[in-house]
Amino acid sequence: MHAKDLLTIGEVVERSGFAHSALRFYEREGLVHATRTAGGQRRYERSVLRRLAFLRAARAIGIGLDEVRAALATLPADHTPTKADWTRLSQAWRGRLDEQIDALVALRDGLDGCIGCGCLSLARCRLMNPGDRAGADGEGARMLPPVLRRTPA
Repeated sequence: MHAKDLLTIGEVVERSGFAHSALRFYEREGLVHATRTAGGQRRYERSVLRRLAFLRAARAIGIGLDEVRAALATLPADHTPTKADWTRLSQAWRGRLDEQIDALVALRDGLDGCIGCGCLSLARCRLMNPGDRAGADGEGARMLPPVLRRTPA
């Protein structure tokens, strides 16, 4: 690869919207790769922009770094990933995204009523959760759909 085909960290920051520190973190985590110049400066192949866009999208829907790492590890090492490669990876998460969309629609439509917070501070909650039945299920918003109770990794 010719040096003019490589991007500096500043160019990647500008093009990707990620901070310098995020790029260094993702490099340490093995999610992106940089080569070094003789002077020790990082240089990235242009394909890193696709990896970073995929990473941003995956994180936005709650995919943890370990799962992102495993998915990125399936990409070809000998060439820039193609649209088909990205489609294959994203299809694996389509069901999860559909589940989150359905749960968010239900949450949006129920915001004027009980959202399952478990607070029992409103008289209306006693109607939705008589005798604090949800309390036996553990802490947190037990009446929220499970996909909305997940904590991001």
